[in-house]
Amino acid sequence: MRKIPVSPPPKPALIAVDWGTTNRRRFALAADGAIIAQTSDDRGILAVTDFPAEIAALRAGAAGVPLLLAGMVGSNRGWRDVPYVTAPAGLAAIAAGIVTAGPGTRIIPGVLCDNTTDPDIMRGEETQIIGALATDQITDVLICLPGTHTKWVHVEAGRITRFRTIMTGDIFAALSHRSILSDLLSAPPGVGAAFRDGVAHSLASDDLPAALFGTRARVVTGRLAAADAAARISGLLIGADIRIGLG
Repeated sequence: MRKIPVSPPPKPALIAVDWGTTNRRRFALAADGAIIAQTSDDRGILAVTDFPAEIAALRAGAAGVPLLLAGMVGSNRGWRDVPYVTAPAGLAAIAAGIVTAGPGTRIIPGVLCDNTTDPDIMRGEETQIIGALATDQITDVLICLPGTHTKWVHVEAGRITRFRTIMTGDIFAALSHRSILSDLLSAPPGVGAAFRDGVAHSLASDDLPAALFGTRARVVTGRLAAADAAARISGLLIGADIRIGLG
């Protein structure tokens, strides 16, 4: 049987690390930007007590390949507090703000929306936005990055101009663990009628704190099944998130 030669996988030119608050993702990238391999773990910044040791382990695993770190590792709660780049910021401004943090190791800066009365910050999301812009399919757009801290980002002429952060996931988690609503949030929320009702309510009304407690009142008075309470609360929070983001 004739053996078919198999080309060896390309060697990585860069190890990119998306290092967040609770999770960490590593990407081995070829010289053309193609992903050769990727891994993830729960070694977010909150799980790390010895950053020098953690960085040393990453360098050892990279076998001399440069490391490019993004996300909360560059925050005041991470390894190095890398200064933010002030919006409006595009690829050139963000690249110019990259900081060398050791041999073969660099950290991408976050972006600051420097509104005097209502400033906002991001770390890590800017890399996703730059990646989206690299497709050359968008230049002026409103981007929603849902998650624990949802980001609504305005992009104009290929630059991040302003954004809002909404702590939707964090609020839901806090309510689940220690609040008068905790007993109603023990089960995962569904996406049925109760969820849609919650979304519609928050899209139309600016009374989220009252509406959250109102969900408990509905259960106590028999107007809402306890099993549907988590879905409605989730809907209320997400509806408020969307209303603020689109506002």
